[in-house]
Amino acid sequence: MALNLEGKKAIVAEVAEAAKGAQSAVVADARGVTVDAITALRKEAREAGVTMRVVRNTLARRALQGTDYECLTESFSGPTLIAFSAEHPGAAARIFKDFAKQQDQFEVKAAAFEGALVDAELLASLPTYDEAIAKLMSVMKEASAGKLVRTIAAVRDQKEQEAA
Repeated sequence: MALNLEGKKAIVAEVAEAAKGAQSAVVADARGVTVDAITALRKEAREAGVTMRVVRNTLARRALQGTDYECLTESFSGPTLIAFSAEHPGAAARIFKDFAKQQDQFEVKAAAFEGALVDAELLASLPTYDEAIAKLMSVMKEASAGKLVRTIAAVRDQKEQEAA
């Protein structure tokens, strides 16, 4: 169905607004993927705080002009599915990566973070906030345990020297 001018302006405004509040963006080609699979992908994206939209290439280029994600315009060819991660930079890339494992036709074209093109695999591998906190706590725990062991060993050595 053809879009009128007002509909096109609304789409451009919606995509531009999503881009302004996003930490990262991922572009994919969903040719050959069933509607049911895309619906499931949209649901998963919504739950993860990811804004996903199928957009015409000209409208996407217009919406991303002057944003950090203007670098993605080269990847707009064929059917374009664009996702913006607002809460976690790797959320959209992780969802698309997992979806691509299940759907052979689904292809991640490009990803951007802080105004620069990045590898989507790298972006997907970023830890979530909870994972990062857990890793930090683990490192801190190991560091404090190591210090405790060294302190006890030093006290033991000091007592052995006094006894001798």
